[in-house]
Amino acid sequence: MEITFIEQQNIDKIWHKIKDFADDAAKYTYGRFTANDIRTNLRNNNQQLWIAHEGEEVYGFVVTEPTHYPQVKALIMHFTAGKDVMLWKDEMLKWIRAFAKEQGCEIIESYGRVGWSKVFKDDGFQKRFMFYELPVEYK
Repeated sequence: MEITFIEQQNIDKIWHKIKDFADDAAKYTYGRFTANDIRTNLRNNNQQLWIAHEGEEVYGFVVTEPTHYPQVKALIMHFTAGKDVMLWKDEMLKWIRAFAKEQGCEIIESYGRVGWSKVFKDDGFQKRFMFYELPVEYK
C-alpha cells in the first residue's frame, strides 16, 4: 500500500477519487461539514491530504492539520475515511507520525465514532474524553 501526500494545488486533480469517501466522512459530522467543505478547507487552510492507494486505486484518505495549544503543538487528524482501513492504517500512521514529528508536534489527536478505538487499539491510543452534543432546545 502506498501513501501519498497531495500538494494543495493538486487537491482538485485528485478529488474525484476521494469524493465518495469524503461524502461518507461528512455524514458523520451531523451537518457540520459537507464533502465540499472538506475540499474547500484543504484548498484554503493549512490542512494536508494524504491518500492510501495501490497504483490508481484509492483506498482512503486522511486530512491533517497542525495546531498550537498554549502548552503543546498537536497534529489533528480531522477526517479519516475509506475502505479496507486495516490494509492501509499502519502505513498511513507511519507517515502521519513522521510528518507530526517534522512539524514539531508532540501529539496526534482526532475525534470520531467509538469504533475508531478498535482501529487504533494497538497504536498507543488513549481515550481522553468523549465529545458530547446536546440540542439547544429539548422537549
